[in-house]
Amino acid sequence: VGDKVMVLARSGLWQEVVNVPANQTFPMPEGMSFEEAAALLVNYITAYMILFDFGNLRPNQSVLIHMAAGGVGTAAIQLCKTVENVTIFGTASASKHDSLKESGVAHPIDYRTMDYAEEVRKISPKGVDIVLDPLGGSDTTKAFNLLKPMGKLITYGVANLLTGQKKNLMAMAKTWWNQFSITALQLLHQNKAVCGYHLGYMDEEAELIRSVVAKLVNLYSQGKIKPKIDSVWPFDQVAEAMRQMQEKKNVGKVILVPEAPKEESKKAEN
Repeated sequence: VGDKVMVLARSGLWQEVVNVPANQTFPMPEGMSFEEAAALLVNYITAYMILFDFGNLRPNQSVLIHMAAGGVGTAAIQLCKTVENVTIFGTASASKHDSLKESGVAHPIDYRTMDYAEEVRKISPKGVDIVLDPLGGSDTTKAFNLLKPMGKLITYGVANLLTGQKKNLMAMAKTWWNQFSITALQLLHQNKAVCGYHLGYMDEEAELIRSVVAKLVNLYSQGKIKPKIDSVWPFDQVAEAMRQMQEKKNVGKVILVPEAPKEESKKAEN
């Protein structure tokens, strides 16, 4: 009782009081803010397991990170930097490229104006060792084709299904229709791996998750990773917070808190 903890839950965290199983709580390391704690678990567990458990990331390899300025993207960049001489390609809108370069992305690519596959091939004709794919649809096929021999594609989302404020059934149908499909025999000839990851279905793997969190807490305590907070919003501004992400303005995590931070409240009063 009284411990400061980070929690994992599939849903139901946008409220002042939450109830979660004890094995889904993790003590916060010394010096960590509550905002950082809210930004750590989902994104960093996902990025860590994709890169190291599935991706087997090693020195001198190359990685393509889509949505590189988002929550998982920024976590993945920081984790790549813990391995020697990893070359990072990252897709994001042009306004975020300076921030990506500062964080360690060697080759930021504006996916809105360029074909990212062509841009990767210009720099690395053979492709890359690992692709992190949160997009789905035809982008998963492009990712698979970008892999070097012995390369690994890890798909962990279908962002292409979401196109704006309202459901676009045509876009959803197109993404579904273009979804990547491959047989075991086809994989044999390609010398490539395809993996799927979804943290929400790891409920039964408490020990595995706990071991990953222990590694992340250790990296945080060493100063090797630090959650990047884009902005903090009180519950009564949840619509604006969602819009921040929807319009792809965020670099790092968008955090919800029950009440406005005290400094902002004072500013509003003045």
